[in-house]
Amino acid sequence: MSQNVSFYRCPVCGNIIGLIEGNAEHIMCCGKPMEKMVANSTDAAQEKHVPYVERVEDELLVRVGEVEHPMEKDHYIEWIAQVSENRTTRVRLYPEQSTETRFPYIPGSTIYAYCNKHGLWMKEV
Repeated sequence: MSQNVSFYRCPVCGNIIGLIEGNAEHIMCCGKPMEKMVANSTDAAQEKHVPYVERVEDELLVRVGEVEHPMEKDHYIEWIAQVSENRTTRVRLYPEQSTETRFPYIPGSTIYAYCNKHGLWMKEV
């Protein structure tokens, strides 16, 4: 699993940062310490959140959930990221858009998806 990026969220305003390197102990937002987000990898929710990853030649076809996650104005996947040892790529998503995206196939990378209501989810490649 790729360990070079950690995601943190502000408990007040919801800002999210990806820490590439260093100590997050002193990172503040809205006067409070940022909270480390821990990714879920199993899904017991009715809507599916774990990224679904399929290798197609030299690319990864990614969508969120075996049954695609709803993309409604009040409940949607905000972004999907691929994290590897030397690269992080993030795709921003919007309501009413499909969660399907493509990344280069990088063995050992991790795919993250962030739901605005249910938090961070992951799948190892």
